[in-house]
Amino acid sequence: MIPAATLPPQDWLRVEETRAVIAALTSEGGAARFVGGCVRDAVLGRAVRDIDIATPERPDRVIALLEGAGIRAVPTGIDHGTVTAVIGQAHFEVTTLRLDVETYGRHARVRYTDDWLIDASRRDLTINTLYCDLDGQVYDPHGGLADLRAGRIRFVGEAETRIREDVLRLLRFFRFRAHYGKGEPDPDGLAACTRLAPLVEGLSGERVAGEMLRLLEAPDPAAEIARMIAAGVMAPLLPQAVRVERLRALVTIEAGRREIDPLRRLGALIEVGSAAAISARLVLSNTERARLAAMTDPGDVPDPGSDDYAQRVLMYRVGVQAYIDRALLAWAQALSDGPQARAADWAAVLAQAESWTPPALPVRGRDALALGLAAGPAVGDALAAVEAWWVENDFQADRDAALAKLREVVATLADGVGKG
Repeated sequence: MIPAATLPPQDWLRVEETRAVIAALTSEGGAARFVGGCVRDAVLGRAVRDIDIATPERPDRVIALLEGAGIRAVPTGIDHGTVTAVIGQAHFEVTTLRLDVETYGRHARVRYTDDWLIDASRRDLTINTLYCDLDGQVYDPHGGLADLRAGRIRFVGEAETRIREDVLRLLRFFRFRAHYGKGEPDPDGLAACTRLAPLVEGLSGERVAGEMLRLLEAPDPAAEIARMIAAGVMAPLLPQAVRVERLRALVTIEAGRREIDPLRRLGALIEVGSAAAISARLVLSNTERARLAAMTDPGDVPDPGSDDYAQRVLMYRVGVQAYIDRALLAWAQALSDGPQARAADWAAVLAQAESWTPPALPVRGRDALALGLAAGPAVGDALAAVEAWWVENDFQADRDAALAKLREVVATLADGVGKG
């Protein structure tokens, strides 16, 4: 292949770790080129995060070359030709050029090759077929440069064939549209996604979660979510994810706060009461499940009309993170309902949450035991009574006052037991 362009100077190409890995892979006359996201983002002047490398060298040879240069080699995806090179904190995925002989869902039976064009032709989207060398020379076998600059997201070759090879590519079409697309979608790609939409039901939860959360990380994902709904993709995938206008409003609010939170955006998108079903479908972590459930709980919601004390009580009861999430979702709902949502009022609610650290109850179970209360449910009852009193007094009582109140409660409980 002849180079189609040259990248401007890139820090990631010049750092010692990158050069060491390429030097190892090419030390005996072989070739190695960067591929995929690092090239794509470098062309657009975006920050490069993950660095992937392609090489004609077979996986066992890659391991030998890396280890011969003193670089740790981890066989992270050896079945499909991927070895991870590790130097300190830097990781590089090195994959042998390949042809997918047979595909079945997430996996494929592969044959290795030394032909760069064959390797490029089995990839999903044209913008992911860009390679570059250590000198920044870009190789473009499928017109990916023009597509990238124009914001065109196109499948390599025939769209339906690419999707049937791996149905996850259907979701990747919309995810890459959200991050890189401009204007109307490629008609052939969209038509293929629409025809094959029912197939997404068979995708594993982990794979769907990965694509959906990365899609929701886009600066403005709402348009592509709406397009997925219109194409019939969301109904078999996440039928509860239909609140596009609330998502759109949340994106606007987050832009003003200079933050992007994909899990909160998922919370904005789904119907109230559907967090458990969504978490199960996406196989979310326990932490993610708990947070999604807390933010979408149909119970108490922050209200800019309530006084500061009432807001502190709610923060204390649900936790600051859940309170902030609920406030942002409530603000987004108000904004999507009409112009009555006053940004300054909601900003004040959030400012208080972000500046307030919930205090800890000044007494513990051991204090109740030290006062003579027998271990058991009565200890919890005593602490609950003191906590209710402490909250009613706006968390102001210090340890001495709380101990005095606990002493009073314990005496009352003891008196009750005596009378019984």
